[in-house]
Amino acid sequence: MPNQHINVDDSRLQALTHWFAKQLPCIAQQAGLTETTVNSLQAASSDASFRRYFRWHSETVDLVLMDAPPPQEDCHPFVKMASLLAQGGLHVPKVWAQDLEQGFLVLSDLGQQTWLEVLNQDNANELFSLAIDALITLQKISVQDVQLPAYDEVILRRELQLFPDWYVQHELGITFTAQQEYLWQQACDILVENALKQAQVLVHRDYMPRNLMLSMPNPGVLDFQDAVQGPVSYDITSLFKDAFISWPEERVQSWLQQYWQKAQAHHIAVPETFDAFQYDCDLMGAQRHLKVIGIFSRICHRDGKPRYLADVPRFFNYLQQVIERQSALAPLAQLLASFPVAR
Repeated sequence: MPNQHINVDDSRLQALTHWFAKQLPCIAQQAGLTETTVNSLQAASSDASFRRYFRWHSETVDLVLMDAPPPQEDCHPFVKMASLLAQGGLHVPKVWAQDLEQGFLVLSDLGQQTWLEVLNQDNANELFSLAIDALITLQKISVQDVQLPAYDEVILRRELQLFPDWYVQHELGITFTAQQEYLWQQACDILVENALKQAQVLVHRDYMPRNLMLSMPNPGVLDFQDAVQGPVSYDITSLFKDAFISWPEERVQSWLQQYWQKAQAHHIAVPETFDAFQYDCDLMGAQRHLKVIGIFSRICHRDGKPRYLADVPRFFNYLQQVIERQSALAPLAQLLASFPVAR
């Protein structure tokens, strides 16, 4: 995201700056820096959560400061996952300093350009090949000895419920009829059953171009704090069904085939046939598309950020693609066709 203006009356920013000034001498000693003066911090980005990021620049190193205000945000999962992923061979930010009670972190800076900013028709094959390799490295990390939340039936259904609660009721302004509720529950049962039967691996949960940084080694991986143990198809589907950029279906199929072949070679537990893997990706994608539509509607109607609704049609297009390909999604197709308001 573009740099943002800093509010001089921002009390949390003042507290973060004061805390960082105390940490900087120790960080400088560890990192071999000569600079220990905190001048101004440059706003780097914010997102749909309450987290904010600020960049500190020196002649020898750049650092990123995370402001994650409790109780809305919890830095513990980020710190835990940063260590786990780094040990597993992923390029993730190093945590130089932390104050988990205040919600402050000092991180290494993985660069200023996300993949979303640089991806184009010409470099997509090269970059997505790197992303596939990094994802397989992530999925090879054993989750047996790590206490991660399970992407279980409760979470899957809670996510799906965002669609009727926020898109249908708040955006469309309607309530399900008995028939629509029946179709919805049928669709949910199909999607949840498929997700639970898939092989369970470490799932980043937001593995998409805006969370991959142009960095060396490439890619730098961000926004992994919500990682879970869940379906093997989730992250690879997220990668190509992004909220902000869409690709021709034939290219997506080619990239999925590339992942499926590499995953088999690295003994990731994907289905034996590509058709079966495609089925899992399509149904997992449908679950996620419905969730995202619900989330974007909630961000608009609860949080007052309507710009996210502009990307809702993209996810209905994704849904239409899989509905046309998978007859198992017939109840979902009937439900969507019953809505009186054009999407």
